[in-house]
Amino acid sequence: MPSQHRRSRSPLSSRPVLRLAVAVSSAGAALAAGVGAASAAPASSAGLPGLPDPGGVTRPDVGAALTGLQQGAPAALKPVKSMNINPLAQTGVDPLDNSVGTQAADFAPVSTAAATKPLATRNSLSTLPIAGPVAGVLPG
Repeated sequence: MPSQHRRSRSPLSSRPVLRLAVAVSSAGAALAAGVGAASAAPASSAGLPGLPDPGGVTRPDVGAALTGLQQGAPAALKPVKSMNINPLAQTGVDPLDNSVGTQAADFAPVSTAAATKPLATRNSLSTLPIAGPVAGVLPG
């Protein structure tokens, strides 16, 4: 009996990968739009003697570039800070929602819940115990 054609599936689901790609692309586009708003200072007409005319090439204005970065960075980083880091959190199929614990004699119980619970219950980077305060320093 001939076997039927089975579609091979990659180990990673394509939906989370697509979501991540869209988020990174959006962040890059927002950052590029903010930096693109920066303008260069006009070139002075007096060149150095003995050197050819630069042909309209101007010296970049660092202040305008920093202004563009300050305007674009919050728009680029806000989605990253509020993005759901575990799409399976608080569902019945969350692999990080499992924990193992043991207690020997009168010693304090030891469990893996302390390591997996923040990832299984929190929704974004800014709500994690250690990364949250660090992410709070970033604009957005």
